Amino acid sequence: MEWQPLDFERPIFDLERRLEDLKNHSDQHDVDLDPAIKDLEAKLRETRRRVHGNLTAWQRVQIARHAQRPFALDYIERCFTNWVELHGDRRFADDKAMPCGLALLGSQRCVVITHQKGRNTKENVMRNFGCGHPEGYRKALRLMRLGEKFGMPVISLIDTPGAFPGIGSEERHISEAIAVNLREMMRLRVPIVAAVIGEGGSGGALGIGVADHVLILENAYYSVISPEACSAILWRDRRHAAEAAEALKLTAQDLLKLEVVDEIVPEPEGGAHRDYDSVAANLGKALSCALEQISQVPIVELTERRYGKFRRLGVFSGGKSVTASTAS
Repeated sequence: MEWQPLDFERPIFDLERRLEDLKNHSDQHDVDLDPAIKDLEAKLRETRRRVHGNLTAWQRVQIARHAQRPFALDYIERCFTNWVELHGDRRFADDKAMPCGLALLGSQRCVVITHQKGRNTKENVMRNFGCGHPEGYRKALRLMRLGEKFGMPVISLIDTPGAFPGIGSEERHISEAIAVNLREMMRLRVPIVAAVIGEGGSGGALGIGVADHVLILENAYYSVISPEACSAILWRDRRHAAEAAEALKLTAQDLLKLEVVDEIVPEPEGGAHRDYDSVAANLGKALSCALEQISQVPIVELTERRYGKFRRLGVFSGGKSVTASTAS
């Protein structure tokens, strides 16, 4: 798959193309271009360090939305085995935006809840751009209760701009479906690990994000509202999305400081889309470690900790925020 650079990555892309052309020219014409190649490689390393070492919040949002970024099913293929997808909420329909099922993480059988986007127009229409319907959240809850019944931990992979706000979704009570998930996940009597792998947008993300341990990939984001929507509300113009992204404190680094997430999972230089296997290995290891850690806690204590963890988010004192939460 050929890399599709973002606007701010164009200098890196141009240098990589020049380096590739120089190496090809050297091989084809048997010309010694090693000094020029070494100089260009050094320049490329410096450019990568400069660009990727100083990413803004808006640039990280762009990386999180990259069309070539690995999606939930890509991680399931690489981190899990024996994946069996289960369908339907037993009330209305199946939701292809939220594939859910059973899988093995190492030797541990788990319930896996996900959001899934598409890579082209046809897939995005089928997956509804990763925006879940009420039946998706009810399906997720059905499987989580199944996991509770058989003592299987729950792992959720979050990657959505937000729950689908269409008329049909509202008619089938999307807000109620998400609210019920928040309540039931809070008291689910099995360990829960959540990982934000791309976009973590609003209640659509939180609807499967109530967990004992919350992971987030290095260039993912988690926010109560998208930067564009925030910009449209505050500035009445979507062109201020970059400023909104900074103000929202939605990056993994900010969220860790605010204690909204518990751990940052590193990505390859340039983002997860540059090396699927590397980031999948990092995520799989982080999921296994988190699950092993929380599984040792007695379930009564675990649910109390989970409840306390989310109640502490968004605490205010004297009119000033003490712990600002993007996910409260």
